[in-house]
Amino acid sequence: MFFKEELLRSIGGVEQHYYPGDYIFQEGGSPKFYFQIVNGDVKLNNYNSSGKEFIQNILSSKDPLGDYMLYLEQTYPVNAVALSNCTIIKLCASTFTRYLDQHPSHYLELCKSLSKHLYRKFILMQKISSPSAVERIKEVLELMKHEHENKTPFTYEVPITRQQLASLTGLCVETTIRAIKKMEQEKIVLITNRKIMY
Repeated sequence: MFFKEELLRSIGGVEQHYYPGDYIFQEGGSPKFYFQIVNGDVKLNNYNSSGKEFIQNILSSKDPLGDYMLYLEQTYPVNAVALSNCTIIKLCASTFTRYLDQHPSHYLELCKSLSKHLYRKFILMQKISSPSAVERIKEVLELMKHEHENKTPFTYEVPITRQQLASLTGLCVETTIRAIKKMEQEKIVLITNRKIMY
């Protein structure tokens, strides 16, 4: 759920700045804050026992970060890592829940936000189960572009690297690169200055 920045600041939220690679929170940590991205991109990831990264989600401006963990007495199952320079508003969890208790109409909006998150997660899981690397990547790019207003072909600059795209789709980097080249030949994507345009 998107809360206006002014509202979050007025009830005690503070802005923090992060650089690419900085952790906002780490797997195993206790959720003590509500986070909302003001600008920048953040990945939610974890690593398997052999050290391979799996990107669970990529979030950007106005997205809440880890809000679904505030209502459980569990630790974070993922890391939140800045992909770019980010500004994030951080609000103490108890202040956030007290605000919601005083403004119950926001609970419905929060439920909608959590439902949207679950819906996107299920769609992503369905899409990356395809045996075709091209189909996996295409569906993930479609899901990422869906959040943006301009639907014209080749207007969406994919904000992640090929390595990150591989981690998001469960493919190896080499397979991802080959699939992207094939997608370029089939005019599904356009490569401009090493950037993927979808």
